[in-house]
Order: sequence, then C-alpha cells, then structure tokens
Amino acid sequence: MEFYRSHVLVCGGAGCISSGCKSVQEALVSEIKKKGLEKEIKVVTTGCMGPCDLGPVMIIYPEGVFYQKVKVEDTKEIVESHLLKGEIVERLLYRRPGDAEPIPCSDDIDFFNKQKKIALRNSGLIDPMVIEEYISRDGYSALAKVLSEMSPEEVIQEVKASGLRGRGGAGFPTGLKWSFAAKAKGYPKYVVCNADEGDPGAFMDRSILEGDPHSVIEAMAIAGYAIGSNQGYIYVRAEYPLAVSRLTHAIQKAREYGLLGRNIMGTGFDFDLDIRVGAGAFVCGEETALLASIEGRRGEPRPKPPFPANEGLWGKPTIINNVETFANIPVIILKGSQWFNRLGSEKSKGTKVFALAGKINNTGLVEVPMGTKLGEIIYDIGGGIPNGKKFKAAQTGGPSGGCIPKEHLNAPIDYDSLKELGTIMGSGGLIVVDEDTCMVDFARFFLEFVQDESCGKCAPCRLGTKRMLEILDRITKGEGEEGDIEKLEELGNIIKETALCGLGQTAPNPVLSTIRYFRHEYEAHIKYKKCPASVCAALFNAPCQNSCPAGVDVPRYIDAIRSGNYAESVAIIKETNPLPAICGRVCNHPCEAKCKRAQIDEPIAIRALKRFAADYELKHSEEIKTDKLPDNGKKVAVVGSGPSGLTAAYYLALEGYRVTVYEALPVAGGMLAVGIPEYRLPKKLLMSEIKQIESFGVEIKTNIPIGKDLTIEDLKENYDAVFISIGAHQDLKLGIEGEMLEGVYHGAAFLRSLNLGEKVEVGNKVAVIGGGNVAIDSARSALRLGAGEVHIFYRRQRDDMPADKNEIEEAEKEGVKIHFMTAPERFIGENGRLVAMECIKMMPGDFDKSGRRRPVRIPESNFKIDVDTVIAAIGQKPDIESIKTSCQFNKNGTLKVEEESMMTNVPGIFAGGDCVNGPATVIEAIAHGRKAALAIDEYLGGDARRRYNDRVKNIKRKTEHVINEEHMLRREAGCLPVAERLQGFSEVELCFSEEDALYEASRCLRCDIKD
Repeated sequence: MEFYRSHVLVCGGAGCISSGCKSVQEALVSEIKKKGLEKEIKVVTTGCMGPCDLGPVMIIYPEGVFYQKVKVEDTKEIVESHLLKGEIVERLLYRRPGDAEPIPCSDDIDFFNKQKKIALRNSGLIDPMVIEEYISRDGYSALAKVLSEMSPEEVIQEVKASGLRGRGGAGFPTGLKWSFAAKAKGYPKYVVCNADEGDPGAFMDRSILEGDPHSVIEAMAIAGYAIGSNQGYIYVRAEYPLAVSRLTHAIQKAREYGLLGRNIMGTGFDFDLDIRVGAGAFVCGEETALLASIEGRRGEPRPKPPFPANEGLWGKPTIINNVETFANIPVIILKGSQWFNRLGSEKSKGTKVFALAGKINNTGLVEVPMGTKLGEIIYDIGGGIPNGKKFKAAQTGGPSGGCIPKEHLNAPIDYDSLKELGTIMGSGGLIVVDEDTCMVDFARFFLEFVQDESCGKCAPCRLGTKRMLEILDRITKGEGEEGDIEKLEELGNIIKETALCGLGQTAPNPVLSTIRYFRHEYEAHIKYKKCPASVCAALFNAPCQNSCPAGVDVPRYIDAIRSGNYAESVAIIKETNPLPAICGRVCNHPCEAKCKRAQIDEPIAIRALKRFAADYELKHSEEIKTDKLPDNGKKVAVVGSGPSGLTAAYYLALEGYRVTVYEALPVAGGMLAVGIPEYRLPKKLLMSEIKQIESFGVEIKTNIPIGKDLTIEDLKENYDAVFISIGAHQDLKLGIEGEMLEGVYHGAAFLRSLNLGEKVEVGNKVAVIGGGNVAIDSARSALRLGAGEVHIFYRRQRDDMPADKNEIEEAEKEGVKIHFMTAPERFIGENGRLVAMECIKMMPGDFDKSGRRRPVRIPESNFKIDVDTVIAAIGQKPDIESIKTSCQFNKNGTLKVEEESMMTNVPGIFAGGDCVNGPATVIEAIAHGRKAALAIDEYLGGDARRRYNDRVKNIKRKTEHVINEEHMLRREAGCLPVAERLQGFSEVELCFSEEDALYEASRCLRCDIKD
C-alpha cells in the first residue's frame, strides 16, 4: 500500500461537477506533477460533500482545510503555497455570512460540525468508484455479520427495535414492512429500492447513490436475507446519469468481490441486483406505480390493499424502501438498534437527510437528528437568509408537502410534528423562501407541477387539481373573486379524502398550508388586487411602486428626472406623497429592496433621487402646479400633525374641504419635528413642506392637546369628520431598578427635548439601550452634545436590529460602540444620581413569533460599567389616555379601525398612522393618511378615489430613453466627513449632483412598461 503525506479530496457530486470540479481536479493533478509531488499527494474524487453553493470544494487532509469556489487558476497557488510550503490560501477559505474572519478547517464550520451523519457517513470521504475504500470504512461488515451471526428473524427484530421509519415520505416503520414481506406467502420475493426522486429541489437519494452506492447495495442484500429474497431492483430516474453510472460500476465490483450473486461470502445465500431506469414520471415515486413501471407497464398507481408486501412486483411479496432508508441499515446492524434508537425524537428515530435549497446562504445536503428544530437547520447550518432578507417560510415534502411559517421555527422536524403543522416529511426536500416570495404564486407553482404530473387515473386528482389550479391562476392574474379561498379549501379537502394514491391525496397540501398560514396574502390578491411580495406582475406596474406603502409611481418620476423635467417628477410623487423632501431623507425605502436592477448590479438609489427632485422643488416652487377643487363647505378635523395627519390634511384640502389640524406640541410636524434629529431632517426643510400644505388652506393649531379642554366628541359635533393621528410618542419603560435616577432618559422624550431647544445635558460616558432608529438617533445626538464615549447595548444579534442599516453603519463611523447580546439589569446611583449600570450577557434562545432568536440571560455573566447618562430607547406606544374618546382600542393600546375604511367604531371618526399601526415608518404613516383622506371623502359623498383610479388607468406608460441593461455601478450621494459632522447638527447626508442624478435615473429598467 502506498502512503501519502496529504490527501486532497475533491467533491465530485453533481453540483460540483456542474460548477467545474473536473477541470479543477485535472489542473490540480497537473500542478502536482509539475512540482514532482505525485508520490506525496493523492487527489481523490469523492461524492457530494454537502455545501453545493460553494462548489467546486475540496478538503486537504490531514489538516482538514476546506477550500471553496476553487477555480482552475487557483490550483497553482494551492499547490505552491499549501501543498509545498504548508501555507493556507486564506482567500479561498469559508467565511460565515457577514463575517470577514476566515475559517480554515471544515470541523470548525457550522455547516459541517452541527450535522450528525449516518446515511451520508461516507459521502464526501471516499472515492465511490473504489470498493476497497468502502470496505475500509466497515463496508460489507454488516452483511458479513448478518450472514454469519444472525437469523432473518433477528435481523428484522433489530430493524424494528431501531425505530427506523421509511425515509421516502410516509414514514412507515421499516422493520414492520420487512416482517410483513417475510411472512407473506409466495416466491420469489423482491427487494426494491425507490430512487425515483422527483421532488423539485430534492437530491438526497441521488447524492447517496453517487457518493456511496455500496451502502445501498449492502443494505439491499441484508434486506433480501431478512425476507427471503434473492433478487433486488433499483429504480432510478434517467435524469441521474452519474448515479446510474456509479451504481452500475459498484454492482459490477460487488459481484467481482463475491458480495453479490451466488453463494455470497461462502454462506450459501444468493442475492443479485439489477437497475431499472425510469422515464422521470413523478407519479412513479408512488410504490405501486413504480412497480408497474419496473414490470414494463405504464406507471399508474393501483388501489391498496393488497399491499406490495403481499402482492407486489409481478404479484409477489415485495418490500420497497427508498435510498436513504437502505443507507441506514448497515449502521443499525453494526452499531445496534439501541445506539440508533437514542438518536432522534420519541417517535422518529435516527437522522434525516435534507436538501437545503432556495433563499438560504448554505444550500446543499445536510443530515441532522430527527427532531432538530427548523430554525437550527436554517440558521445554524444553513447560515440564514442572504442579502439581509427575512425568512418567510420553509416548504417540506416537495409538491405534496406544505409550508412552515416563521412563527414555527422552533418546530421539531419529525414525522408527527410536521403532520400537525399541515405538511409532511416527504423524501427530504427543504425549500426556504424569503420575504420576496408570493405564497399564492408559490402554491400555484407546486400545484401546477402536480397537475402536470398527475397520471390521470382518478378523477379527484386529474380534475380536482386542475380546477384548483384554474382558481389560483385567476387569483395571481388579479381576477380572484370572493369565495375563491373557500372553494380552494373545499376542493382540497375533497381531493385529500378521495384521491386514489398518496400523491394525489397530498397534492392539495401546498395550497391548504399556504391558506392556513398566509390567508392574508390570498385576501390581498382577491380583495385589493395587490401582491404584497411584488411577484404577480398582473397586479402591479413595477415592483418598486408596489412595495411602496404609499404607492408612489417610482418609474414615472425617475423617468421625468432622466428627462430633466424635475418639476414633473415632484408632481408625480405628490400624487400619493405630499412630503417628498422629508421622505427623500428619512424613508426606509422598501422600494429599493424590490428593485429589479439588483439582478444586474445594484438597486437604484430611489430615495436619493426623490430627494434630488424634492430639493429642486424647494428652490423652484413656482414651477409646481397643483389643482385644488373649490371649497365644498364641509369641515374635517385632524388630531395630530405628524406625517399621517399632514398627508390626510393635504389631500382633503385639495378636494375642497376646510381642514383644521390640532397639535398638542408647540410645533407642527409631530414625530417629524420632535423625534428626528436635525442632522437627519433639517427643521427648515420640514417647515417648508408644512408651509406648502398650509398654502392650500390647511389651518394648523399648535399647543392644543385634545382630551382636556377639547375632546374628540367635541370635534365630532363641530366637524363633518375627524381623523385621529396622534402618533406613538410615549416611551416604553424598562421596568428595572434605578430607572427614575437623575441621568436616566428615555429615547423619544430625550429627542423631543433636544428638538424643542430645551437644555439637554449628557455626561462623558453615555449608554443607549435599544436597537431601533430612536436608539441610533439618541446615540448620534449624544455625541454631538459633547459625550466622550457613546455605547449602545442591544439584547439581540446585529441582524435583528430594526434600525436602518445605513444609520447603524454611520453611527459606528462616528464612533458609537455597539454591544450585542447585552441587556441592562439595573441602574446604580449615588445621592439620586446615576453612576453605573449593571448588565448581563445574553445568548440566542428559541425563536419568537417574529422569526428572531429570543435573547436568554447567561447565568453569572453580570458586569458593571461606569456611566454618566443612560438613554433607554426600547420603543414607544400611543398615549391613548390623552385623547379620551369612546372609540375602541386594541389590546396593545392602538386604535381599532376597519381596515378598508379606516373608520373607528364611531361613525365619522377615522384614525391612522402610528396610533393604529404602532410605531412604524414615515412612509407607512403617509400611506395611512392618504388612505384615510380618500375614505373620509367617500364617507362625505366625494368621488376622489374614483377620479384618481380613472386617471391612473389612463396613464400611458412609455419612455423615450434607451433601457440600459449593461453593468452600471450605483452612485451614492455621499455624506459629510465625520470630523465635520460632530461639530454640530448639520445635515449628514448630501444631495445628488445633477450629473449623478441623471446617471442614476438612467439605470432604471422601466419595469412598468409591459410591451
């Protein structure tokens, strides 16, 4: 035997082959020969190592160094640096998403070290084309043990005792199935391996056959011995040529070694295998259809009983197990049923292989103990969701499965828990989807697949799924009708109860589970003709406009900028948003998250373009012409002059209403005026946009709190309608010791005092508690007030921070230190004055309903820090006590309104903004204000909504510009240098130059133009 100082294992799974591993391996071998190292270094082609998205991948032993995304041109450096000099090539190492620190060894990578491999024990470690490598890892030892030490009954009993359930989807106890076949009368008996893996996104069985084919061969021989069979068949689809090739080679080698065929190991036991290649029909995954296909007949299921264990292949007793089930058998025989039984959950023993696919950082094959929580698979092994997107759901069980939403990330993944959630294990496909996925369209995709693959033998499946698909098609095209959801549920339940085979009976699962967990998306499609995920193109003009809560026509106003018509651009924005200069600075720009330009290079800087146009208007207001209807004699009172109240007042004034806004603060603007620091939103600019609204006849009365001398009911008597938009100004309290000490502030109150010009003093060392925009604004403001050190303490992880990511980065540039997984326990004072804070370290716990890990205290991790000032910014709520109204409230303290009309339980009284939504964004408040204005107009007999809709329908979507699809980097407006920022409260973010604005506008793809 030859000995080598290093082995280079190159993944030869189908995924890595498609990404070029063969060329990489050939180049690697060539470079090794050039350096004369061929007798020292051995290159081995293995089966799938797991992380398919990182391919081509390789591991170099004995160090265990893992290299990813290796290219042909990298092989020279690997040979010269690593194999010759012993220096690791850092640039090819794996890095956790969002982490710049490289991880050299595979054992230290979460994707690998959090798995428990049984079925995949050899895949990625041995050369599947070399039988000796399988034998060296106890290969065929289990068969030898069975044939020499155990009776067939003992084998079956051992499999029963292990608790192994079929991994093909149904989860039927494997040992029980074998016992039925063993007792069945009739001969010959057959062992069949189902490798017809037809689920979209599933490749577990294929990878086992490609990477460890002998484990299946050995297991099938053991099964043959147990039930009294001498012949087996592996049914594999033609789309798996690599699996067929390696399996064929393995069978041939097993025969040559006397491990298949006659008189195996000299024991007198005969067993042989043949491969049957299927045409790829999905229905052949159903066992009776599979048997029909092996027999040469059309693959159609038949009614059961009789079950295959009694009457299967050619009418003889047959056991059918899938590839993964068989791959577990040799380990169970060698290590014992008790060892296997200790793994997994109470009723689902062992491990399960999953094919992680979809919107997840680490796609590929993973194997974990049954009962592992869904969140652990997605975040610990899968690395979470790419590009900062939010997890939405996981689809298990393929086309026959269902969806699991974020509120069930703690669900243990086993047969019984999945059934309770309305889905199934299936063969192990696990497709992850993020916030950009439309669940109605997602369900339609799977149902379309099932309908297309239906064998057509039974009417419920053939016709029922067709009718369901027709309904889903209508819904996604904006033609959904009231009652469609109920029809889908009724049809789905009928199909489940009456379809002939398991595939037909589970076909409605994707639809029923998405209705169960995402009914609101179906309702949005049907009632409001809106696709919240911006996927169903028939329901919107462009994804950016659709994702804007206010529905701003982004493509048109960007096109106007590109044409140099800046006044027209502002006019387009103001059709649905009267505060473009404000939103151009503080909007969280959800439009950019949906921008299709990101598929080419980067999203368009939509917010910066809005600011550019709006700032132009502030200097050339005479160019903006806005139509206003004559006074109609009707009066509307607006309570609160924040973004929602100002918006409602603006659009009502344009319709001819006399609008009076009542504001409790001494200044107009609500949270815009007192909740956002000057460096983000200059007060002069805010007042300019407010004055524009006043110019249309809106009267704003400040220093008039509603609820004391003047009540909502008083307003109702004197006005035709009332709109409540008091915002959410009241700080939430921490509820810990010392919160009332001098030197302890609360975020919203701190910013309010600062913005109103009141004297606010901070000490040298400031601690801010929280992770939202108020916390970030408080921290950056404290620096500008002269603090020497500012620290933010946040009890969750960085990715969980709700603050705008750009604001977080700018705060860190300015010197703010952020401490994650840390929470305050108490504030310590001397003589009534804050002097220190006691904190405790946290660790990630289970997932909460928001899909984030719940922070859990680490015992005895308390520590103290000296602080002069603490600003607690953990959230706000509406001050409902201040308005004293007979309107109904929700349990969380927000006003209860009818969703479409925005009306409270009191006729004529409407509400919107943060006092309805809870603390939200400026653009959401603006959207509520406009929606309320249209609802109030309709309530008072107006037709503003109809006229607006008619006007939108008549807009001709066209452009005179060339659509630029070549790679164009995004322009950024830039910021003030850090040193200049901290001298005061000057605006940090700069405005686009005209040149940059025209360039950035030219990147728009005009997704709204359908022709």
